[in-house]
Amino acid sequence: MSVDYQKYFERTGAKGVMSGGINVLPVATPLGEFAVWTKRTGNNPDVALLLLHGGPGATHEYFTCADSYLPAAGVEYHYYDQLGSGYSSAPDEPSLWTIERFVDEVEQVRQGLGLGRENFFLLGHSWGGVLAIEYALKYQQHLKGVIISNMMSNIAAYNDYAQNVLMPPMDPAALAEIKAFEANNQTQDPRYDELLMEQHYVHHVLRLPADQWPEPVVRSFSRINKDIYVPLQGPSELGASGLLLEWDRTGDLHDITVPTLVIGAEYDTMDPGYLRLMASQLGAGEYWHCPNGSHMAMYDDQETYFDGLISFLRRHA
Repeated sequence: MSVDYQKYFERTGAKGVMSGGINVLPVATPLGEFAVWTKRTGNNPDVALLLLHGGPGATHEYFTCADSYLPAAGVEYHYYDQLGSGYSSAPDEPSLWTIERFVDEVEQVRQGLGLGRENFFLLGHSWGGVLAIEYALKYQQHLKGVIISNMMSNIAAYNDYAQNVLMPPMDPAALAEIKAFEANNQTQDPRYDELLMEQHYVHHVLRLPADQWPEPVVRSFSRINKDIYVPLQGPSELGASGLLLEWDRTGDLHDITVPTLVIGAEYDTMDPGYLRLMASQLGAGEYWHCPNGSHMAMYDDQETYFDGLISFLRRHA
């Protein structure tokens, strides 16, 4: 169900450009109704893909590389800014930023877009992968398939990988400086971002020189809502320390029985070995590896990433 744009933008303060394919959907929460922004490209009764961006609190914008691949493959796909992100309403209500409420939001968006078991595929990247797993565990009766992209199902294992694999190759002095910024709650300091870019981001987040990062990625990352990101992820960029710290769904993966693709990458912040294990634990899981990619493999191993995604969608359409 689409709603009147002007009505919802005026009521909620959401900002967006009204053009073809855009739906502004009402989302009910314990604190009232807000609006979320979505945009559809294509029309396929058998394959409709809803994209869940990462962050938490980033935007759909870094997914726009899909425009170079999915239309030619005949895939219908929907961009979506989660509540608090991008063009959607951004209420100053900390109690709304929980996994459970976001999962309920995804279900309301599915209903609003009219997607169902006959065509509904869900792709979650990074934090979106958390939501995709949680959604599948609660609502898989509505799914035709799910894609978990670059996200481990156990935050403790993710933190161990960061500690034991990603940090040791870093320059010891730079790592000590990064940790000092975090310990002193000074992660807003530009020097902190400078060190992370030099020591971590260009190696494991997006393997391109910083001045060559694609504009949609830069724009999306610059718009991250820290009021969502910090409580859930924590202030550190080397592992998680927020409300997600105890999150672990590996033991429940066998309950997801719809076709599921796990996408990993050789240089990812997420352990590709663990992602392979996840695929084997799913009821109908398979793994796709991006040998030249990192956390943003849809950019630094782009053809491989979309080849695997499109092949999965076609086989299960």
